[in-house]
Amino acid sequence: QVQLVESGGGLVQAGGSLRLSCAGSGSIFRIKAMGWYRQAPGKQRELVAEIISGGSTNYADSVKDRFTISRDNAKNTVYLQMNSLKPEDTAIYYCTAVSATTAYRYWGQGTQVTVSS
Repeated sequence: QVQLVESGGGLVQAGGSLRLSCAGSGSIFRIKAMGWYRQAPGKQRELVAEIISGGSTNYADSVKDRFTISRDNAKNTVYLQMNSLKPEDTAIYYCTAVSATTAYRYWGQGTQVTVSS
């Protein structure tokens, strides 16, 4: 089992920055990838960014060059640095982790990010 706890969400003006953190606990050493999804009201949940155990990263086109994902393996924590935020970035952001053995995707409880115009 893996437990994920997000922090760092909040309200920010357009053009501002936020940093999300996600601390993992439990069988975290069996994790292949960690990342962030988001879900805006009335929309489907979508991938924002993901980092694989070897260090490679994937980003949604809408956040490339604005968001940066990183991982501290020693602390079992993944971060999402969000710069140049836009109102359309407003959503609940969910941390995820994918098991290296079962491919099961674990989810955190989510953290609200609101960007005002």
